Amino acid sequence: MRRDAAAVVPALDHARGRGRVCIVGAGSSGIAACQALQARGIPFDCFEAGSEVGGNWRYGNDNGMSAAYRSLHAKSSRKGMQYAAFPIPDDYPNYLSHAVVAKYLDDYVDHFGFRGSIRFQTNVVWIEPAWEGGWDVTTRRRHTAEERTERYAAVIVANGHHWAPKYPEPAFPGAGAFTGEQLHSHDYRTPEPYAGKRVLILGIGNSAADIATDCSQVAARTLIAVRRGAHIVPKYLLGTPIDHLTLMRLGTRTPRWFQRKAAATLVRVAQGKVTAYGLPKPDHKLLSMPPTVSDSLLSRVDHGDIMVTPTIDRFDRDRVHFADGSCEQVDVVIYCTGYRIRHPFLDEAAVLGVGVGSGEPRLYRRVVPPHLSGLYFIGLVQPLGAIMPIAEAQAQWVADLLEGRAALPHPARMIREIDRHRAVAARRYDRAAQPGIRVDFLPYLGEIRRERIAGAKRAQAASGGWLRSLSAIRFRASKARSASTTPIAPPRAPSGDASADRYVHASRDLSAQ
Repeated sequence: MRRDAAAVVPALDHARGRGRVCIVGAGSSGIAACQALQARGIPFDCFEAGSEVGGNWRYGNDNGMSAAYRSLHAKSSRKGMQYAAFPIPDDYPNYLSHAVVAKYLDDYVDHFGFRGSIRFQTNVVWIEPAWEGGWDVTTRRRHTAEERTERYAAVIVANGHHWAPKYPEPAFPGAGAFTGEQLHSHDYRTPEPYAGKRVLILGIGNSAADIATDCSQVAARTLIAVRRGAHIVPKYLLGTPIDHLTLMRLGTRTPRWFQRKAAATLVRVAQGKVTAYGLPKPDHKLLSMPPTVSDSLLSRVDHGDIMVTPTIDRFDRDRVHFADGSCEQVDVVIYCTGYRIRHPFLDEAAVLGVGVGSGEPRLYRRVVPPHLSGLYFIGLVQPLGAIMPIAEAQAQWVADLLEGRAALPHPARMIREIDRHRAVAARRYDRAAQPGIRVDFLPYLGEIRRERIAGAKRAQAASGGWLRSLSAIRFRASKARSASTTPIAPPRAPSGDASADRYVHASRDLSAQ
């Protein structure tokens, strides 16, 4: 076998009590990782900043990162968003409220029995490669501020990417002198504070549609400012949840072009073109990007409860001027402008190859940094569909790698795959935010399935060769010098050079395999 055929990740040595895995976050992606590892007998600790599981689905989550608002309901149907290992009961509604999703996630954790492996009210403050191999993870208890650093053989990051608000950059002229209130949709909870006020929502995604609909019931005037067109689709077509037609039944039997044509025809018959409601014409085809799912927005616009305007041009004290030259007196502006990708506990430049919060990480199959052994990301995608089945599939693949059932290709091949994906995504999604993390639901699940098969073949091919033997020797030697759960002295506060050196060391360690 050629030397560059595969980069074998050493299997974890569970029998000797070494090889414990750290999981960051107990949201829907983090608990999928917990379940996959528990089923394989891989020991792990999961750290969650809040007091409960559920992440973004936990309304009022005390971790301070949930964007859930009171009226939030899932945009994917029950069957479209459930874990394969734990189906949602048939007597649940098709579209679940945040409270029902949170209950489902609680039931999932209790069914598989790993709640005791989750350390609640614990923030992960820093993660860096250890010189001897593995990863040093520093955590802090929320209420006591007690810090603790532990050595792990691998780290799975599942902290989500809908918690660091992104505002327009640069800010609109005059925004700093605006006399009204400005907030991000991340901080919106209920419409009552805006009763009798003139509210402007900027954006046309799912949260913008929901918040505009909410506010239109109590506000004196509700406006929605739109920069570019979007496809607005109902939750049901022909009496069936829309994702049953596009992501499940049709999606498994028909090519993408036919799915687009069929879905576009049905949507047009059901509600007409969005331009008939004063919204701009979408500059992309249906199903090429996640649509806005709403049964209420177009009706509210058609009834005059919500006024559509072009995007903001500038602020003038209590007035907002729009791109078409019109202006409105406004009391509140709610920015529904998306989120930054943030991993404040990592050296983002070294690990992800990007500046802090400035772009998507470079990950093989959207999971693996090609030059760092033992670091994985779960749920760091923006799918055309639900995230939970995707996180479940990613977690199973990572478990394969940790067990030694599968091997990764050589880093050079991983980099080529990343470059291909980013090039295709940039062409397809054009001006969309963070195109590199966007994936199609069914094709991506197929991609992970094929990768697991290919990885198993790589591991089998390498199992009798010098590559596997050398990896196993190095892994056992490095692990023998550290205990997986014994606290160690906290590392120095990260200062660019020392931290970067550790990442370079970890990178060389992998590329030498």
